[in-house]
Amino acid sequence: MTLIEELKYRGFLNQCTDEESLNKILKSKNITFYIGFDCTAKSLHVGSLIQIMIMRLFQKYGHTPIILIGTGTTRIGDPSGKDETRKILTEEEIRNNANNLKAVFDKYLSFKNEKNNAFIIDNADWLDKLNYVDFLRDFGKHFTINKMLTFDSVKIRLEREQSLSFVEFNYMIFQAYDFYELYNRNSCTLQIGGSDQWGNIINGVELIRRVNGKEVFGLTTPLLTNSNGDKMGKTADGAIWLNDDLLSAYDYWQFWRNVDDKDVIRFMKLFTDLSKEQIDSHEQNSSKNINDLKIILANEVTAMLHGIESSRKAEQAAKQIFENKSLSENMPTLNLSNEDVQNGALLSDLIVQMKYANSKSESRKLIRGKGVKLNGKIVENELQLLDYDQITQFENVISVGKKKHFKVIVG
Repeated sequence: MTLIEELKYRGFLNQCTDEESLNKILKSKNITFYIGFDCTAKSLHVGSLIQIMIMRLFQKYGHTPIILIGTGTTRIGDPSGKDETRKILTEEEIRNNANNLKAVFDKYLSFKNEKNNAFIIDNADWLDKLNYVDFLRDFGKHFTINKMLTFDSVKIRLEREQSLSFVEFNYMIFQAYDFYELYNRNSCTLQIGGSDQWGNIINGVELIRRVNGKEVFGLTTPLLTNSNGDKMGKTADGAIWLNDDLLSAYDYWQFWRNVDDKDVIRFMKLFTDLSKEQIDSHEQNSSKNINDLKIILANEVTAMLHGIESSRKAEQAAKQIFENKSLSENMPTLNLSNEDVQNGALLSDLIVQMKYANSKSESRKLIRGKGVKLNGKIVENELQLLDYDQITQFENVISVGKKKHFKVIVG
């Protein structure tokens, strides 16, 4: 397959400014492309995984990925796909978020390939140096309010009579300028983004055409949803983070193991390196062994992010917990010191410490709803206390719902 053919087969291609011309170029030479990631959260979640995987695929075909970290644009906030203005973050929060984001990319992309190694650029390198008056004079003239009002990121907010600040209105101009800078600095000729970025990408393509007289391209991926039409990335239990200090390999594995039957093959295409032949073979047998395919999916996706050994341990732990009903050494563990439990420990507090609930009130609500088990037995008392002897002398397994389990160890 050509790269464009594989993009279509796997479900990555949504829109393209000129698919025919881009296809010819991709077949004839290697290009440099970029995807931007703003630093609005302490980690990326699986909603961003489709962008990371398309970069991985482009790199496999010999093209050079630029990861644009947007510490500059994060100060403004992208209105695309948002019903309200983003929370304004401090400089320290933005820097910390940026560092956390960078840690993920090394798992998926090669930074040591001499021919087309990936590299990270921060748009603060040029946005921080802009003189606003000069910027408006030199580049503002290339953007018309008439056209900007037609983009979904603006139009939807206005139709719903939701406020759109002037700061946010500037965002699409700065994103277009990012593309312009990357074209001049790195000969970058393609920007990729989610479907909600189409208007912003078009602005960059047109800016380069007007200022440089050159043709560049834009490509978007579909909005990532599950079979129910819900956005991927967040669940009722919280976000599916990619940083392992926020979500364990076991919980990540469980997320993929429990996807809807209808999503298994589609997610194999998007989020694994399995070949077309392997996936097609699985698809032909999907009605017979769907649970086996879910395990394959969970293993492949988890191994890519957390490593093969962590994926193997997660599968083994799940098998021991659900099939053998036994403790597992690979189960997520909350480690406490003797000092922590001198007066015992409230079960509701332990659930919060394990980040299986966001607050004590939420934890107690789970217990009241009979959604929590201690060592296999439903907990009736929302103020259940594990006394010092019990918590220090035994391994206690706490289950939150049907899919989240952890053990408590003191020492």
